[in-house]
Amino acid sequence: MKVVIPAAGAGKRLFPHTFTKPKPMVYIAGKPIIGHILDRMKDVRPEEIIMIVGYKKEQITSYVDKNYSDIFNIRYIDQEEQLGLGHSIYVAKDEIGDSDIMIALGDMIFKAGYSEFYRHHLNNGDCSASIGVREVSDPGKYGIVELNGEYIKKLEEKPSRPKSKLGIAGVYFIKETRVLLSILEEMIRKNTLTRGEYQLTDALQEMLIRGCCLKPFPVSSWYDCGHHESLLETNRVLLDEKEDIDPVYQLKDSVIIQPVAIGDNVTIINSVIGPHASIASDSNIESSIISDSVIGSRSRISNVNLQKSIVGDDASVHGKHNSLNIGDSSLIEF
Repeated sequence: MKVVIPAAGAGKRLFPHTFTKPKPMVYIAGKPIIGHILDRMKDVRPEEIIMIVGYKKEQITSYVDKNYSDIFNIRYIDQEEQLGLGHSIYVAKDEIGDSDIMIALGDMIFKAGYSEFYRHHLNNGDCSASIGVREVSDPGKYGIVELNGEYIKKLEEKPSRPKSKLGIAGVYFIKETRVLLSILEEMIRKNTLTRGEYQLTDALQEMLIRGCCLKPFPVSSWYDCGHHESLLETNRVLLDEKEDIDPVYQLKDSVIIQPVAIGDNVTIINSVIGPHASIASDSNIESSIISDSVIGSRSRISNVNLQKSIVGDDASVHGKHNSLNIGDSSLIEF
């Protein structure tokens, strides 16, 4: 089985952080998003990983080659125009060929490993594809699945009047790859766009119409790294799962409250770090309190109290100390 990871998008919902880096390279809990995804893929032992890249692709290829080329056989495919998930799968058609594939989105991290999902797919038996699903509270924002017993009877992308709360969770196993690719080719030839994109959900629905058998499998929890609030939530969850304590280059007159992720060559002076703080390499923190936050590489932070904050690479954040003379029963908020 081959794995296809679409990772070409610009990640506009994470601006300004994705002005200078692709979304899979946004740092959380000790490493970029794509690192967490590939770590969870080791047990699957795919024949090949086909990574669809585009926006600022050099950052992804450099990081992945440095850290994972000795673990996986990795091939990169350019998606020159970001025209949707269906289009990203289609541009890899020659590399996919007739192989079974797993599609794993480049901005979704799952608590379970992909090997658990693969077992679910195998347990589904004879079917053309298996699709991970989870109940969602806002179905109008997701691809939605309707079931008939143990089979999928309909799929629809972001329906205005959803008839189900089962959302597509961002991991797919495709056996009938030739059928899917031919449908995607037809969609592109006929310019069949939904909201300006070629939707994978529409192609899977067409597979149903043509008589293919699609089955669901459960996804207990996913972490969507697509916007600021969910990125911080994912950072908290992943840090709670960490068991190792990260190295600190210099720690002076400071307190570390676990869980945290601290990169190499980080200097921390007269500060309180944590809980749930991720600080990337080569940063300098002085006279500050940082919790529930993500700090990028080579950043300089001083004299601030940061909570629920995201600071990018090479950023400087400096505050100033205040002097107070406060009487009884006073309330001061900064």
